[in-house]
Amino acid sequence: MKKFWEMKMATDENVGEIYIYGDIESYKFIEEDTTATSFKEDLDGLGDVSSINLYINSPGGSVFEGLAIYNMLKRHKAHVNVQVDALAASISSVIAMAGDTIYMPKNSMLMIHNAWTMAVGNSADLRKMADDLDRISQSSMQSYLEKAGDKLSEDKLKEMLDAETWLSADEAKGLGLADVVLESNQMAASINNDLFANYKNVPKQLQKEEKQAISSQEMAERQRIAEEAKADSEYTKTILGGII
Repeated sequence: MKKFWEMKMATDENVGEIYIYGDIESYKFIEEDTTATSFKEDLDGLGDVSSINLYINSPGGSVFEGLAIYNMLKRHKAHVNVQVDALAASISSVIAMAGDTIYMPKNSMLMIHNAWTMAVGNSADLRKMADDLDRISQSSMQSYLEKAGDKLSEDKLKEMLDAETWLSADEAKGLGLADVVLESNQMAASINNDLFANYKNVPKQLQKEEKQAISSQEMAERQRIAEEAKADSEYTKTILGGII
């Protein structure tokens, strides 16, 4: 199965190409997934390039894995060109901000929102989790603000994050979150249905594309892997409980 991202040398030996075309995960449940560790290994494999072309079409995923990828690209000495081929949502939009130049075709989109999670515990646990989420969201905010400069205030950005904002290419450029708007392309969004179920304002055209993009067989396989992972986790808890 093809991985959701791919890295290769371009025709020019001083240019490397990176494709992020799927979910960003902390653990590889399926071959399409990646982690910050595997991303770093392949990024290092590009060698001494002077320019990196990063192509993004992703619904997002793990915040910390994405922030690690963002920081890898920011400290890389190469000039980073980002092209949002269809969608850069959630943490993948933060990764896009690592670009020295960000290109968006007219029919591509950028989605930004606050970090979210699932939590269990007492009232103190949940209050702490809320505070932690605020700090995590603040980390992402810095990436947007650094790219936007004086085109986007912190107060305006907070409003947009609270509202889960979907931006067209022109809107992103107006806010300083993109540099160049290109003609529309024919790229279809690569979307994880489970991830998008957590978003409130998914555009109807992307919901339609999701139904076409993922087969029932693939979704069944994803569900099977998730159930196996849950069962393994419960078994591990039982063993650890006996040891304690």
